[in-house]
Amino acid sequence: MLKRIIPVAVAMCMALPLAAHAADYPNGPVTIVVPSKAGGSTDATARLFIIAAKKFWPDAEFVVKNVGGSGGQKGFEEIADAKPDGQTIGMVFTTQVVAHVVSKRARYTLDSFHVMGNLNDDPEIVVVPQDSAIKSLGDLAKAAKAKSLTVAVNGIGSDDFIAARKFEENAGVEFNLLPTKGSTEQKAAVLGAHVDASFMNLSQMFAQHKAGQARIVAILTKARTKLLPDVQTGAEQGYPVEMTATRGFVAPAKTDPKILAKLDDLFLKIQADKDFQAAADKDNQFLLPMTGPEYLKYLRDLQAETQRYYDKSPW
Repeated sequence: MLKRIIPVAVAMCMALPLAAHAADYPNGPVTIVVPSKAGGSTDATARLFIIAAKKFWPDAEFVVKNVGGSGGQKGFEEIADAKPDGQTIGMVFTTQVVAHVVSKRARYTLDSFHVMGNLNDDPEIVVVPQDSAIKSLGDLAKAAKAKSLTVAVNGIGSDDFIAARKFEENAGVEFNLLPTKGSTEQKAAVLGAHVDASFMNLSQMFAQHKAGQARIVAILTKARTKLLPDVQTGAEQGYPVEMTATRGFVAPAKTDPKILAKLDDLFLKIQADKDFQAAADKDNQFLLPMTGPEYLKYLRDLQAETQRYYDKSPW
């Protein structure tokens, strides 16, 4: 009888601290792992999140930890490997978070995370140097059939890379893709006319387009953006290619469900907060709210699509 009681008693004692922690969570600094260097668009999203979070959790302390490298892989792995106590959450962005899984380089899968949801996105664009003769996607396809074009993307497996591959497939062309180490390098390549074109995110070249330093020839979304109402979508130009970089939040998968419920509730409140929405709009961040289940489905579908391109041409 005693042998049966002792294991039960031990299990109850072990459960008590967890229950107490969930009840008074958060009871310490909450670290937000940002899988990129400070100062970038993902980092900016995390800091807007914290400002809004303090409105609902005024006594909580949030700390940003930037973990750059390997196209986000190091940061994604740090989130997945974090102690599942709610004191570490983090951001993920696409397509990189699934591209690393598809290429079998990641030490995580989507099942390693509890997906809280998505906050925003950054539409994919096609941009060319200021003096380029290319003024449309039709021009780009025609030029690519006539000669080899060098086209910049932000790393292998990125949203830029997949978008370029999708366009190649759709237009029946093949680019000389130039993987860069980030948007700064991409900008320099376009502004210096060192490449024929670049697939990149709207936030990264919006100011330069408005200043006449480069030309955005297409936006790869379902509809035009109010920021650039004169720029046609890919579909409007006869190339139904869509891509965007989403930025969402996750927690380690094995975190206490009661803590996850609190995090999910906070996330939904931030999504709906008018002050957060206004701040994002002022910062030219494009909101694309998704709940946890919605974003998880989006990620799984994106992983399946990315797998198709990987199987066709592994990287």
